[in-house]
Amino acid sequence: MWPVYNGRVVETDGRPRRIGVIGGGQLGRMLILAGRPLGFQFGVLDRGQSAPAAAIADRFITGDLYDGAALEDLTSWADVTTFEIEHTDTEALAELARRGARIVPEARLLALINDKLRQKRSLSEAGVSVPPFWAEHPGTFPVVQKLRHGGYDGRGVAVLSGPSDPVLDGVSYYEEKIALQAELAVIVARRQSGQVVAYPAVDMEFHPIANIVTGVVMPARVPVDVQARATEIAIHAVETLGGIGILAVELFWAENGEILVNEIAPRPHNSGHLTIEACETSQFEQHLRAICDIPLGSAQIRCAAASVNLLGMPDASGPPNLRNIPALMEHPRAHVHWYDKSEVRPFRKMGHVTITAERSEDAVRAIEALGRLVWIGGTGE
Repeated sequence: MWPVYNGRVVETDGRPRRIGVIGGGQLGRMLILAGRPLGFQFGVLDRGQSAPAAAIADRFITGDLYDGAALEDLTSWADVTTFEIEHTDTEALAELARRGARIVPEARLLALINDKLRQKRSLSEAGVSVPPFWAEHPGTFPVVQKLRHGGYDGRGVAVLSGPSDPVLDGVSYYEEKIALQAELAVIVARRQSGQVVAYPAVDMEFHPIANIVTGVVMPARVPVDVQARATEIAIHAVETLGGIGILAVELFWAENGEILVNEIAPRPHNSGHLTIEACETSQFEQHLRAICDIPLGSAQIRCAAASVNLLGMPDASGPPNLRNIPALMEHPRAHVHWYDKSEVRPFRKMGHVTITAERSEDAVRAIEALGRLVWIGGTGE
């Protein structure tokens, strides 16, 4: 029998209701969409009203993500504040936390992860397997140069085949170029109480020029034992860093069989978008559960899935042309997510499409059939 309200006052459960989000991009937008059914309210800080999350936020603060006053405004309004992009002022956040603001993940973790050399050193010192790395150029080739700060969506990484190759301008470190069988990711959720939930491993495909994720497949098309080892390593890495919330652990499955941690993102991640349709609990709802320290949902897979990013064409500019969207929606198991960005640029993420299927192979074939539909041009093209 369904419970019957008996006329007494129903008390609240004491959990946070107001969520502050630093950054108003597509991740913030999808975080809000996941939190609406749970009764959360959202405040968002971003530079302008054209941000994808602006139109659906309960409160929108216009300001730079490094503006201490704007960060204080957001954190003082929110019961708990999180972020959808790492590029913000960690020192200001640490000071706000000392004054009582609840910020999850902590500014300490964000500062460590933002310095990719510090991140690598911390993982290596804790016994997490990572590619060989050097603070200075090792003098041999090929080698991968990575900026210590600011790399994002394929930027800040350069493969150097020889001394004549152009190098990145900025403070860098270097890694051995690993011969790969696959690039994997495991989304891990962890709450303050210590409860940990990991999603099934996915394998990722990258654009050869832009070095940006183009496609993701769940479950990963690798042997079951490789999936299990990747999950074990990812959980160990997250626990080593003391991460709270959703953390995406990107891994290399090397040709020699090793599984190495590439890097960690302390927020919802491109590799987890297909959890919206493929899993019992999406990565976005899971992040909200984790940062509010309420029981985590099931990460059990409901179906196989593949997702593909809708990217700006290499020469795209101006307002996006949406003529491809109806054709993308013709597939009976296609789920189109448009990020409502006002301007398209080369290789900019404008949305994504997830196709569900009984098997990974079927989802991948359907994605491949979309062909050029996933490339978004401008209205003037």
